[in-house]
Amino acid sequence: MAKFFVESGEFLWNAGIFLWSADSIQAALSTHLPEVYNLFAEGRNKFGTEEERDFINKVYSESKNISIDYGVMEKAKNVYTLCADFSWSDLGTWKSLYENSKKTTTKNVITGSDQVIVNNTHDCLIHIPKNKVAVVNDMENHIIVDSGDALLIHKFGKEQEIKDIVNDIKRKFGEDKA
Repeated sequence: MAKFFVESGEFLWNAGIFLWSADSIQAALSTHLPEVYNLFAEGRNKFGTEEERDFINKVYSESKNISIDYGVMEKAKNVYTLCADFSWSDLGTWKSLYENSKKTTTKNVITGSDQVIVNNTHDCLIHIPKNKVAVVNDMENHIIVDSGDALLIHKFGKEQEIKDIVNDIKRKFGEDKA
């Protein structure tokens, strides 16, 4: 049946890409998933503060496990389909984030801090916390991510190993370090 739908050209595919305003999704959550809406509403004063990460981690563990499709989109009355043709990357890997980000003249992607010095370094993704000073020297084709609690320096091309590394960190040092 799916093959027929695709070949006919008369049907659209739900790619799970949704556009909404903050007000409309909050209203929809309030109506269709009030328990989720209320959990997050309790921490509005924590968003944008140092308490935000801990609050979100806590709320996610308490929140109902339901996709936005089933919880909201199938119930809402103001949902429309738009046929569109555009490139898309879900930024599911460090490499895809690198490929879709603005690069310096030395092909580095630097985010977070504006106090990063790079010497003889190219083709790297570098994320350093805001207001932290970092010097990256003689690096090529690496992912360098400082989360504040953990520092990752890893060669591009081996990103599939990162999930195992994160699990090792959680096991050895606790969930909050990963």
